[in-house]
Amino acid sequence: MDQLALLFVLLLGALVSVPLGDRLRLPAPVLMTVLGIVLALVDFVPDVDIPPELILPALLPPLLYAAVRRTSWRQFAANKRPIFLLAVALVFVTTACVATVAHAIVPGLPVAAAFALGALVAPPDPVAATAVAGQLGLPRRLVSILEGEGLFNDVTAIVLYHVAVAAAVSGTFSPWEAGLDLVLSAVVAVAVGLALGWGSNKLLTVLGDPTLQIGLTLLVPFVSYVLADELHGSGVLAVLTTALFLAEYASDADDVMSRLAGHTVWNVVDTLVTGVAFGLIGLELRNAVRTASGRWTELLGWAAAISAVVILVRLLWLLPATWLTRRLHAGRGHDEEIPTSRRETVVMWWAGMRGVASVALALAIPLTTDDGAAFPERDEIVFVAFGVIMVTLLLQGLTLPWLVGRLGVRADTEREKAYEKELAVRAAGAAKRRLKEIESVEELPDELSERMLRRAYDIGMRISPDLGDEKRREAQEQRARRVERVRRIQGEMLSAARHEVLAARSEAGADPEIVDRVLRHLDVRSLR
Repeated sequence: MDQLALLFVLLLGALVSVPLGDRLRLPAPVLMTVLGIVLALVDFVPDVDIPPELILPALLPPLLYAAVRRTSWRQFAANKRPIFLLAVALVFVTTACVATVAHAIVPGLPVAAAFALGALVAPPDPVAATAVAGQLGLPRRLVSILEGEGLFNDVTAIVLYHVAVAAAVSGTFSPWEAGLDLVLSAVVAVAVGLALGWGSNKLLTVLGDPTLQIGLTLLVPFVSYVLADELHGSGVLAVLTTALFLAEYASDADDVMSRLAGHTVWNVVDTLVTGVAFGLIGLELRNAVRTASGRWTELLGWAAAISAVVILVRLLWLLPATWLTRRLHAGRGHDEEIPTSRRETVVMWWAGMRGVASVALALAIPLTTDDGAAFPERDEIVFVAFGVIMVTLLLQGLTLPWLVGRLGVRADTEREKAYEKELAVRAAGAAKRRLKEIESVEELPDELSERMLRRAYDIGMRISPDLGDEKRREAQEQRARRVERVRRIQGEMLSAARHEVLAARSEAGADPEIVDRVLRHLDVRSLR
């Protein structure tokens, strides 16, 4: 098996792990990690040979962009205090604690290299956390905070990582220069992100065609990351800024086809890249075994110690941080934005799994320093990082469903239904107002006006069946059954039409382009 075949195996595994994870009630990223471990134990599977400098720009941009598409700037703003405490402050604290312990227990590990280890294991993985949370029905406020933490802690950790690696490679370190680099990196990243977001938004309008628009969105995160990195800015922060800008300003309510197609394409990209990334985590087992040859007790002890530090620091930080956030929010009507009990705090603690960012940063550690010497204790750092990822991802990822069940932490379905009903009322109201505006300038027959008014009401009823009273709900259900019957019959008719047109593609003298154009027309008609 060569490298290309291994990539295809991981891509296939990424697809299969989703339904298998649903059936086994296990997160797909965890299953992909297990697959990677199994492949690493098979002799004919080759070692992963990816240049370290390509790991971050290849994996992180699409994952970050896909994650941002599921959220919004308003959501980040609403959760700014808990996200700041977790994504910035906690990353600094975890990095410092890990660096202190690693420097003390690993012989010959320089302070700068110890801080590089601390930075790369500090950020919990947003993909792993949300993949688990999505299957468990956690309260939306917890999922929002976990997503926000996962996105912004990558920014903090990667900047710290680059500063630490630069110090280890050059052999010099200046706190003032490091602080200035942090500020400049953030400023450059935000500037690049905003500029590229604005330019991409304008270009999306010019392109018009959904295929071209989606193609542009596939390129944008990579361009944003690479451009910011070339200008010595934070590539991760640039991608986040670009994605948030486009999510806020590039959404056209009437561009249905682009939205549906874009959602599908990005779901596919997210699934495939996530699967490959977590599969690579498991495949690193072979290098870890090679590094630990004859030193298992020593290296496993280091990995266990750093894993304990990472897990305990998160708990010891979350308890007072959650209390402080609740105090700051007291009386402001924002209780929905933070954990409301110690049980939810415990769930947030145990959801702090490490994953894609940590393994990418570990593999991206340079092989040599500026003077040509080997990077200090690189193999040991990678082994310890791998150990932390395995402990947090497998131990916490596999036991989090059990913990959530034991603690009884569940989403407030009544509140979600109430909000859904509120949106349904607003949607129906907007449709009715537009109908009145049309009636003010156009003369509509009474029958047509009444029918359109019913359809405006049906818009809300279809979103939230609880919107109307019992009599209206029964009438809506009857209409729904009639519509479903018509849709079923029409669907069978369209299916027969599609089969006939598709069969014509194989006939002598048939023009495939014309056949495909007619088939697309029937496909679009089927979506109505």
